[in-house]
Amino acid sequence: MRRLLLADVGGSNARFAVLAGDELGPIRSFDVHAFPTIADSVCRFLAEDTGRTTFDGAVFAVAGPVTDGRCALTNSPWIVDAANLKDEFGLKTVHLLNDHEALARALPHLAPSETVVVGPSVPGGDAPMALIGPGTGLGMACLVPGPGGGRVMASEGGHATLAAATDREDAIIAALRRQYGHVSAERVLSGDGLVNLYRATAAVDGVTAPPRTAAEVSRAGLDGTCVVCRTALDTFCAWLGAVAGDVALLLGARGGVFIGGGIVPRFVDHLASTDFRARFEAKGRLKRYLAAIPVRVIVRPNPAFVGLAAFVRTNVDQAGG
Repeated sequence: MRRLLLADVGGSNARFAVLAGDELGPIRSFDVHAFPTIADSVCRFLAEDTGRTTFDGAVFAVAGPVTDGRCALTNSPWIVDAANLKDEFGLKTVHLLNDHEALARALPHLAPSETVVVGPSVPGGDAPMALIGPGTGLGMACLVPGPGGGRVMASEGGHATLAAATDREDAIIAALRRQYGHVSAERVLSGDGLVNLYRATAAVDGVTAPPRTAAEVSRAGLDGTCVVCRTALDTFCAWLGAVAGDVALLLGARGGVFIGGGIVPRFVDHLASTDFRARFEAKGRLKRYLAAIPVRVIVRPNPAFVGLAAFVRTNVDQAGG
């Protein structure tokens, strides 16, 4: 039985599992910051494997653009190089794909219980599906259904320039521009982005706010113990709706927009109570077009491995390598 090493490598966590035939083994997660290189984290996983440390190949989903089998992670100093990994670990094949490409490949295979619909529950149909994933960064991808699992387009759309729709959003962008110069969607729609929103909100409102992590901002926003945190969280949700609506228009994603990443599933019930859906649809003459597009938050743990397994079936197994 062929054994493949699968990995989902993000800016904060690197997750590994073994695919033996069609069976996926336990997923182990490691802190990226605890290892100097990707090879060091692979060695740790191999040391904790069940004693069988030989693999026929590997497929890595990586958080950054992949060029010629190489990726410099966007939010980590790690460099993932397929040729180096192949030589160092004696693998026959190593495939690299963008992490949101892997997640997009999972979309047709998710059960209804593994997503939460925000807004109207409209059938998606056999049409393009868009993915937007706020996490350590902001990833995007698109799946066009078709034979052999369809076609996936990875995207660096999270770094596109963020647009404001209100005077207050203009002021927040102005505050962030003074710090960063270019203000992308990722500057507000990511873990660091939530902290950026918290700081910018305090600056715009002229109040003093103590330093907080993204988890602390979301927690205090949800329980109502901090007005600045609640405002920042609600602004995050509204802006996420606006950007998700833009993505739906740009890609013609009538098959639905899916929200992945590790942030939004933590407060999906709150998301539904905010301006998220209203901002998703607030596109002038195209409001009815957006109203017919479903939005689903992915709540299945480690969904990228579903996409990695789908990639193996259609790109590795059929190619025989």
